[in-house]
Amino acid sequence: MEENWRHLPAPARPIAAAATAAVEAAQRRDAAALAEATGDLAALDAAQTGLILGVAVRLLLEEGNPDGLDGEAVRTVLERCVRSAAGWQPDVDAGVVLLLLAGALGVLTEDDDTPPPTMTEVARHSALLLADLLGPRPLPPVLTAALAEIERAQLND
Repeated sequence: MEENWRHLPAPARPIAAAATAAVEAAQRRDAAALAEATGDLAALDAAQTGLILGVAVRLLLEEGNPDGLDGEAVRTVLERCVRSAAGWQPDVDAGVVLLLLAGALGVLTEDDDTPPPTMTEVARHSALLLADLLGPRPLPPVLTAALAEIERAQLND
């Protein structure tokens, strides 16, 4: 069944639809569907997509660590995500997953001369990370919560 995103602001609808398709493909371990969905996700506005998915990752991290998030918890998520994905996505890059975790937590720093990942790499690794954090649960409620939090933050600025 396809999710109805009419309750979301118009700019968020294609992001929510593409992210949901990508995460569902990752949850099913369907490489072809993941490649197609991440291509669609990567074609969307990078700033808006990054904000929405970053807040979704942060919410899931906070939910999974109600007593607070420390370096060991982040390392556990990183290792679990990469190990789980490596079985069917052998080119999974721990550095990209770490970059996504750092961005979601607001601790990104300027890196050395390493070239940034492509938007397709970011989209694919975001789907892998979100699928890992969600387990069998669906993404739409988390996206709805992330968008509500973004709206609250914008209203308070």
